[in-house]
Amino acid sequence: MFSFFNNKRFRYLAILFLVLLLGACAGIPQEQAPEQVADSDNNVESQATEEEEQSIPERILPKRPDIELTEDILFKVLVAEIAGQRGKIDIAVENYLELARTTRDPVVVERATRVAIYARNNEAAYEAAQLWLELDPKSPDAHQVLTVMTLRQGNIDQALHHLEIILEASKGQLDQKLWMIANFLGREEDQAAVMLLMERLMENHMDDADAMYAFANVSARMGNIDRATSLLERVLELKPENEAVALTYIALLQKSGEINTALKWLETALNDRKDDFNLRMAYARLLTEVKRFDDARDQFKKLSDKAPDNVDVLYALGLLHLQINKLDEAEQYFLQLSKLKKHVFDSNYYLARIAEEKDELEKASDLYQGVHGGANYFDARVRLSLILAKQGDIDKALTNIRSIQKSKGINRLILIQAEGEILTEIKRYQEAMDVYNKAIEEESHPDLLYSRAMLAEKMDRLDILEADLKAILEKDENNATALNALGYTLADRTDRYEEAYAYIKRAYEISPSDFYILDSLGWVLYRMGKLDEAVAYLQQALELRNDPEIAAHLGEVFWVMGNKKAAKEIWETALKGTPTDHRLLEVIERFKP
Repeated sequence: MFSFFNNKRFRYLAILFLVLLLGACAGIPQEQAPEQVADSDNNVESQATEEEEQSIPERILPKRPDIELTEDILFKVLVAEIAGQRGKIDIAVENYLELARTTRDPVVVERATRVAIYARNNEAAYEAAQLWLELDPKSPDAHQVLTVMTLRQGNIDQALHHLEIILEASKGQLDQKLWMIANFLGREEDQAAVMLLMERLMENHMDDADAMYAFANVSARMGNIDRATSLLERVLELKPENEAVALTYIALLQKSGEINTALKWLETALNDRKDDFNLRMAYARLLTEVKRFDDARDQFKKLSDKAPDNVDVLYALGLLHLQINKLDEAEQYFLQLSKLKKHVFDSNYYLARIAEEKDELEKASDLYQGVHGGANYFDARVRLSLILAKQGDIDKALTNIRSIQKSKGINRLILIQAEGEILTEIKRYQEAMDVYNKAIEEESHPDLLYSRAMLAEKMDRLDILEADLKAILEKDENNATALNALGYTLADRTDRYEEAYAYIKRAYEISPSDFYILDSLGWVLYRMGKLDEAVAYLQQALELRNDPEIAAHLGEVFWVMGNKKAAKEIWETALKGTPTDHRLLEVIERFKP
């Protein structure tokens, strides 16, 4: 922790302070103490216009008394300095305060005030600041200190008195002054008292939209979101076209979880302000957040029509099209970003994912190697290893994955699962099992248990699969993925159909629109002989995702029901997209006349 006393700069100030006592100059360098209030000449002042600066006369500093540097004064200064350097801050405060009383020198008094503030000695700081104000009644710094001290004493009226003087003396518009005040009150523990003080201060300014906007931001900063929201609504009544206020209002509603309210407000606003780009952007992003992806995509397309090269819009459209598996459309948006040299690493990553999905492995590999940073850097390196494995260079793939430093958390899990997946892909099942066993012994995790369970299914070790999935469910009974995997395996690999149905039904109740779960539900119903019900769920699953395994299942059910034409049509359609899928080929071969 930084020490106000025990550093070279402070020792320099101690020497300089002695010089100042001899009247060499009228001020001293100021240390920024942890609770020190903001200086009156902070960055808010720099925003004042030239006209405003001229309207406030230059403050005349008080005249300093002639002081003889007596042995007593020198002794007290040295005692204070040495005490401060040795951590005896109370002694430093005591000596500085005594010097302030006896010398009545504004420089000494200011120094005593700031040391008392640093020492968190409210009583001493209040006394010193009172003396400072007596010597320099217009000092904004002294009034700031006394605002804080009287507020801590619970004297709201007195604190308000000092704030009003600060407003009169400080340069800048009212909203800028409020920000300055918020800066030095924002660290106070009693935020309720701060808000009461600010409300009292604002009583005469509630017809000023700019002041209310500043007060709303101050309220939000202090955690009073309801108050901030209410103020912003009043500001929007006065200035409905103010975009900055509108966006702040939307952000606060979003933060407080009132997203539907925010959406309704934006919908109404956009009826009158159809060309407001930023409001529509906020609307599109909120739609994405609530997973109304089709509506979000429509809004982003409208934005794209107005600003075809806007990188945020292009990026959002790329992700939204990727989300619904429209790879060609997504690819065009990410290519456009690459041409604009924006979001380059992210664009390369998603273009690589698209190429990988299309089985263009060389292209995907080159693109992954172009991801040199960003949020997807780690995943790009992992996926590059998986591509090497798909291309048959297993040793290089394993070397690459093992060369990535295994950190803790999610990255550790990803690396372990990637190594296990590579080994599983080439049917080195026992080696993969050893990887998972070792990792789980070191630190178990539901993701690792799930990966080991899926590997165990390939090894015909259903005992391990069942044990691992049930271990996950013991800690998280609503884990839909584990429920579905356990239910599907029991339905597919055993005759425990009722038990399988119970697991899958629970998963369906938790996640009714998951196509994997719908497929499992259809499959277990088929195994139970409930063919009509099975078809309904399998068709729903295939509509959500054109997956070859779902097509294989649905075709099989139709075939068994005697509708061989429908079965063939489904299989042939699926084969056009995935002609080498082993599940499709196996079921077609099995039912081939």
